[in-house]
Amino acid sequence: MGAVPSTPRRTTSVVHSGAEYLIGVFVGDKPIPLSSDLWIKLLELPLTVRWPQTSVIQASEALARNNPRTRHLAKMLVHLAWCLQECASASGGPAEVVHARAVNAAYMSAVFLKFLIENAKSERFEELYLGLDEEEMVAAGLPTDQSIVYFVMRGVLSFLGASDLSPHSCLLHHELLNFMLVAMSTQLCSEPSPGPKDVHPFLDATMVQESAVVGSVVRRLLLNYIARPRIPYNNSVYPIFSDGSQPGVLQRVGSVAANFVLLPYYTFNFLVSSSGEGSRSPLADNSLLVLLILIHYRKCIMVDDSIVNNGVENADPNTFIKENSYFSDNPYCKALEKARDIDFDRVDIEGNPQCGPLVRLPFASLFDTLGLCLADESSVLLLYSLVQGNSDFLEYVLVRTDLDTLLMPVLEMLYNASRRTSNQIYMLLIILLILSQDSSFNASIHKLILPSVPWYQERLLHHTSLGSLMVIVLIRTVKYNLSKLRDVYLHTNCLATLANMAPHVHRLSAYASQRLVSLFDMISRKYSKLAEFQNDKIVKSKSSQLDGVSIPEDLSTEFHIYNDFLRIVLEIINAILTYALPRNPEVIYAIMHRQEVFQPFKNHPRFNELLENIYMVLDFFNSRMDMQQMDGEWSVDKVLQVIIVNCRSWRGDGMKMFTQLKFTYEQENHPEEFFIPYIWQLVLSHGEFSFNLDAINLFPVDLPVEDDDLTGEKADTAPSAELNV
Repeated sequence: MGAVPSTPRRTTSVVHSGAEYLIGVFVGDKPIPLSSDLWIKLLELPLTVRWPQTSVIQASEALARNNPRTRHLAKMLVHLAWCLQECASASGGPAEVVHARAVNAAYMSAVFLKFLIENAKSERFEELYLGLDEEEMVAAGLPTDQSIVYFVMRGVLSFLGASDLSPHSCLLHHELLNFMLVAMSTQLCSEPSPGPKDVHPFLDATMVQESAVVGSVVRRLLLNYIARPRIPYNNSVYPIFSDGSQPGVLQRVGSVAANFVLLPYYTFNFLVSSSGEGSRSPLADNSLLVLLILIHYRKCIMVDDSIVNNGVENADPNTFIKENSYFSDNPYCKALEKARDIDFDRVDIEGNPQCGPLVRLPFASLFDTLGLCLADESSVLLLYSLVQGNSDFLEYVLVRTDLDTLLMPVLEMLYNASRRTSNQIYMLLIILLILSQDSSFNASIHKLILPSVPWYQERLLHHTSLGSLMVIVLIRTVKYNLSKLRDVYLHTNCLATLANMAPHVHRLSAYASQRLVSLFDMISRKYSKLAEFQNDKIVKSKSSQLDGVSIPEDLSTEFHIYNDFLRIVLEIINAILTYALPRNPEVIYAIMHRQEVFQPFKNHPRFNELLENIYMVLDFFNSRMDMQQMDGEWSVDKVLQVIIVNCRSWRGDGMKMFTQLKFTYEQENHPEEFFIPYIWQLVLSHGEFSFNLDAINLFPVDLPVEDDDLTGEKADTAPSAELNV
């Protein structure tokens, strides 16, 4: 194992030599029977001795070399499951001893399992050697009809779901979540598009657990996220902290070989710290990450295994697999979708039986926690998963009178789009799009008045409605996208949300109204430039060839895109004038103030019918202004007062009634291609988990995990809105 530096502490040499011997036996080439007392001695190490990095690496390499013969990793997993059974039954001695043993088992399993996963050469992870001889399993009383992986995952999941958090169990819960992240990290070694040949032994075992276990795990993970628990210090409860000034043996293993697991001593210090982020809880963070991985996992299964390697010589392999495969149902996703509010016991009025036990959650606490934590990308993804998949939670959100609890953090993040990742921006916009599909939401946000918006820097916003702020921020996002990202999906989602809101706009603020007209002006200028270039394309192309200048080939596509965008903006304005004109004098004022921007499109064959309504409104209010007797010059207040007075007599006779645009969000056919890489990027950016970059195939490793300037390309499968009229 190599030399170990001595430290001037009492009993250090004794503890150190015992630790080195036991771990040396564990990673050595001589098999230890499952029933040997060496396992208990190993798991009861106090872990207060420092190892040099070279010894840790050598230990990991030795286990990898000897594990095919000794199967010590599988045996450690069995002891982990047994330790958890003892914790659940409290029959293994004093609670602190039993829990400490289980913590060490989870910790050691994660450390060495991660090293083997990172360095695996085969696609099926044969290097893990997760099976035992049937004779040895029978002798140990293990069920022979279950794999070791299923046995340990059942133990881990059952304990997590059934065990309440307490001073004795909090650290164990945390280490089990760390273990699960390691066990599920086989996904990092797979291609972005899941295929039938992918092997994820621990994830697959997790997916076939009983529905009661699945529901209890989903509930516990969300309760951890809501409660954000901390570990109280009690030196007698956690003997492994008896010498807290030095990281222990396995702590050093974790920081070097695994480079992931929050060390027990450091975990303790971080969780009980009174400074820093008050709501930060590693246990809550890991609970959420594990939940996101579980609910978005998809197991790809071929319709007929015999065709996997046949008939693909002349076909695209990805297309062939998609056409001849299906994805099995995800029980964790189903459990989250069926979660119900613990405070509202609604009975199915049709008397339909429920499939499996329901997950009961305090929606009020979940709503409040999301509002506090939305600055974290994983919380945004959880909110998306809930409003997209759980109709009861979506309904709960829509009836809340304090929608600003969720919307203000969302709008602030969109306001600071340059500091957010592109995926986060997509999720935020889709959340707003989903909410805007409900007419009551669109009406209520205009009734909620905000005293101030301190994070909005361009101007002071006092007593602005939440709806007006939402319009302002969405338009600002479109403008940012035009200048920086040039992303069609982002444009579509912003304009789709504005279109859904338009018929329900109520007393839109002056600034929001000005921004709306300014948006039309900005897109119309871009459209006009593209149209001008389109008309002169042949002439310019010839001159460009003479000058040696190349002409972009996709400008025709861009022209048609902006044609559609301009029409949507005109339809947004039309919807406000058609369905909500008397309630929006500021919109009328903004249109009158900038009426020249509409003139170039008055006789345009694609837009003239939409401009007819706008000019009918302009003619009506311009004529009322001309009829007005005025002393002195017109002021903004005087013009606005005339508009308000004449809004009362507006009847809208002759206005063309266009069918209301209704945008809805639907997931892509293969959402896993977007979500699985995205979630693992969140796991890696979290700071407590790193992975051998050479082993990652799930996403390009030369790209930064967390892109702060939004310069990266959009994921090919980024969610988009679909238009249903």
